[in-house]
Amino acid sequence: MTTATTPGQGPLTGVRVVELAGIGPGPFAAMLLADLGADVVRVDRPGGPGLGIDPAHDVTNRNKRSVLVDLKAPEGPARVLDLAARADLLIEGYRPGVAERLGVGPEACHARNPRLVYGRMTGWGQDGPLAPRAGHDIDYIAVTGTLGMIGRPGQPPALPANLLGDYAGGALYLVVGVLAALHHARVSGAGQVVDAAIVDGTSHLAAMIHGAVAAGFWQDRRGVNLLDGGCPYYGTYETADGGHMAVGALEPRFYHRFLTLLGIPEHADARLDRARWEDLRVAVADRFRSRTRDEWTALFEGTDACVAPVLSLREAPHHPHLAARGTFTDHGGLTQPAPAPRFSTTPTTVRTGPALPGADTAAVARDWDVPALTRGQDTGGRE
Repeated sequence: MTTATTPGQGPLTGVRVVELAGIGPGPFAAMLLADLGADVVRVDRPGGPGLGIDPAHDVTNRNKRSVLVDLKAPEGPARVLDLAARADLLIEGYRPGVAERLGVGPEACHARNPRLVYGRMTGWGQDGPLAPRAGHDIDYIAVTGTLGMIGRPGQPPALPANLLGDYAGGALYLVVGVLAALHHARVSGAGQVVDAAIVDGTSHLAAMIHGAVAAGFWQDRRGVNLLDGGCPYYGTYETADGGHMAVGALEPRFYHRFLTLLGIPEHADARLDRARWEDLRVAVADRFRSRTRDEWTALFEGTDACVAPVLSLREAPHHPHLAARGTFTDHGGLTQPAPAPRFSTTPTTVRTGPALPGADTAAVARDWDVPALTRGQDTGGRE
């Protein structure tokens, strides 16, 4: 199906997505599809799920619409199947077997819509010994070896929030998977199930590192390699005011420019001599502690030394480069990352704020021609 796009709506305009409400990577994946222009209908259940965040501030629900359906009520599954019958994609993040028990698993959905792409987002995957077990981002990245790569030697691994597993290894792989399957469905007429497991995606992210280990270029321990903090000219350093600067001066010309501006050009020949790396690290650290973060930022600004200030989440939107690009945007009083990536012909935007549970039931029922959605439902007043 070819659908004309509307400026500001994105390249997925006309694609219909059903999101069975959950937390973490599933909602983020659905947000990304919504940012790209898809009509994402989030099926919220009365009273949950949530992590106690005010729904009005949950930006992962922006650009979506919400309906309320109690899947445990007698009529609940039929209402979801009515939506699935009219959708291109469906995303769920339950443990294996739960969607089937609720009556909205792949078999039931494909019986209504053989072209449907059914995306499943889990930590352990749909099969394997741990598939039915509970877990969180930290558990999934732990067994893949990626968590063990991060941090200083002799110290516990450092936690990368839940960005590496939930969002990079999980949500982004789910989006790639369902869009690839959507292309196949439109060519062949056949839908399919996409099994997006965080353990698979996070392992896949480390493909280059596995190759480097096999080649003997990367040691299988943290904090001793080129890109994991072991290298003194690829890391972070504290400044006089307690701030930090990030250094990525890997190539020779960038490295020499970095040392010159830092004021220690006498260490130039230590670049490839690992025996001298610790002395170099001490010299670099001492220099950075002599000035504030803002002073170093001003010194390195506009140079090819590959040095940048480490900013907080609240500071980031005000960085001159990010501000100039509009990397962050304000919508409804919420400062948030703007949709990414960018498209020359079908630009994206934040069209609506976070969908409030059930607020769009009547509109979705009308637009998707599912009148049963509104029977006995509270529309939440957004109509």
